[in-house]
Amino acid sequence: MTEFVLVYTGGTYPETEEENAKIMEAWGTWMGGLGDALVNGGNPFSPQAKSIGSNGSVSEGAAGTPATGYSIIQAGSLDEAVTLAKGCPHWQHEGQISVYETFQM
Repeated sequence: MTEFVLVYTGGTYPETEEENAKIMEAWGTWMGGLGDALVNGGNPFSPQAKSIGSNGSVSEGAAGTPATGYSIIQAGSLDEAVTLAKGCPHWQHEGQISVYETFQM
């Protein structure tokens, strides 16, 4: 099995505690359904970030599109990882997911 990093971008935040509870329940259901495929449920990111350039210069903010969180899963292929990611509730809140395959070094 190969590990894949799901990088979340965009998405909206709940406006009420009730909406937040529904979102958290959806995430819990999705993660629970992944079973052994879930390596690390991850965490959301704060908007605070800095970027480091190839020359070592540091600037405020993320490089490119700011990521809003991550999860790590295991799957037999990139296509299988994408299928697992499609069940993620991040889609329901105008978010996007990039699925990256990792490899051992």
